[in-house]
Amino acid sequence: MAELSQASVSSGLGAEGSALVSGGGGAGAGELSVLARLTALLAEGSADPADPACAAHLHCPPLAVAVAADLAVSALNPSQDSWDQAPAATALETLLLKELARLVGYDPEPAAGVLTSGGTESNLMGLMLARDRILGAATGRQVEMTGVPDLIPGHALAPGHAPAPSHAPAPRPRILASAAAHFSVQRAAALLGLGEDAVLPVPVDRQLRMDPDALAAALDGCARRGELPVAVVATAGTTDTGAVDPLRACAALAAAHGAWLHVDAAYGGGALLSDRLAPLLDGLALADSVSLDWHKLGWQPAAAGVFLVRRSETYASLARRAVYLNPADDEEAGYPSLLGLSLRTTRRADAFKIAVTLRTLGRERLGRLVDACHDLAVAGARTVRDHPRLDLHAEPVLTAFLFRYLPSNASNAANAAYETEVDAINASLRRRLLREGRAVVGRTELPGEGPGRVRLKLTLLNPHTTPAQVDRLLHAVVAAGRAEEDARR
Repeated sequence: MAELSQASVSSGLGAEGSALVSGGGGAGAGELSVLARLTALLAEGSADPADPACAAHLHCPPLAVAVAADLAVSALNPSQDSWDQAPAATALETLLLKELARLVGYDPEPAAGVLTSGGTESNLMGLMLARDRILGAATGRQVEMTGVPDLIPGHALAPGHAPAPSHAPAPRPRILASAAAHFSVQRAAALLGLGEDAVLPVPVDRQLRMDPDALAAALDGCARRGELPVAVVATAGTTDTGAVDPLRACAALAAAHGAWLHVDAAYGGGALLSDRLAPLLDGLALADSVSLDWHKLGWQPAAAGVFLVRRSETYASLARRAVYLNPADDEEAGYPSLLGLSLRTTRRADAFKIAVTLRTLGRERLGRLVDACHDLAVAGARTVRDHPRLDLHAEPVLTAFLFRYLPSNASNAANAAYETEVDAINASLRRRLLREGRAVVGRTELPGEGPGRVRLKLTLLNPHTTPAQVDRLLHAVVAAGRAEEDARR
């Protein structure tokens, strides 16, 4: 890997970037020269997800067939906001979503969905529908039309009670998600007018799975305080550890309290391709809505997100009619539009590359790729566990695991000063690896307060990487840690 720093990347792009708007005015071979130069600069200054030493994020090396399919879409440039701009792509996305609904465990006929830009957009859509359905039913208002009503604490409606008059204040809406859930849950709450404070973090266990007893207690607390649990967000594959929340327990608790269940399976949804790992997602079909990302454990060029709902009627609040895109008489005549299924208007035909990949490889071959990445994580965790200077946080669930480097004084009694030093060394060794162009390793922090929470992370999404290459990467981490220790003496 080439040296990577802000200065090195900026200096490489500076000369070309300064004249981007004015352009060169050339043609023919000159245009190819510009393309070649800028492509070379992009490649030189990129973190290559196909490199075994690039293992920080949910950033996959895309399959060649998916890249080729994506290129075809770019050349043809269909837009999914009206049938007449994308006849074949509209039909293909509809068929693909039925297959993905079946994979999740939904009945494909009443299910509905859309391709999205990723988990953030999908989570926003799930929580938007939850707000519209649950808060709307509780207040007797069409929330998507009139807006979020005035909120007061202590004014609750138990599930099944008659809706309040349209002028009545509404109970404080709550979204319950684990302390390890994706930050997009809070962002969605803010965008939906509920406020980030509407999200109640539920405690997790050591593997960062939501504690079902803690969820039950949080839901009971909402009832006591007169608050309305609008949604429970369960995560199937947390970003840091790949942890899967207890989906069946979450579904039962959400149903008991009249809440919508949204499952963020942006990462863990790839387990559905694997006979070995699919049982981890038992209960997924009970969710009201699901997020999937095929640009993670699906090896697609970004973006390849998917949003699904179990029952199409719950999608009603997103329906839109634009007379220049989806007039009613066109749809009645058999020219269906996907406009009312998406938050976006202009939208790429991202279903095409997923369909090509599934048709080319099939679930079984894709599942072998998932299993290969899981095997790499298990082997890497074994190396960490056996190394005296590395500390494994927990066994891998999917294809990622957390660990940290332990300085030479690790035998000292743990205290705040020691843990602060360990945190600093792990954070700086990661930057050293990046600066020297040796590796891209992830960094995160465990939930909680105080020092001792910084962890390094390997996220292994390249099925062609070998255990020996992962072993070398971990030994590079140790070498960088020792170099940081030496620099501090």
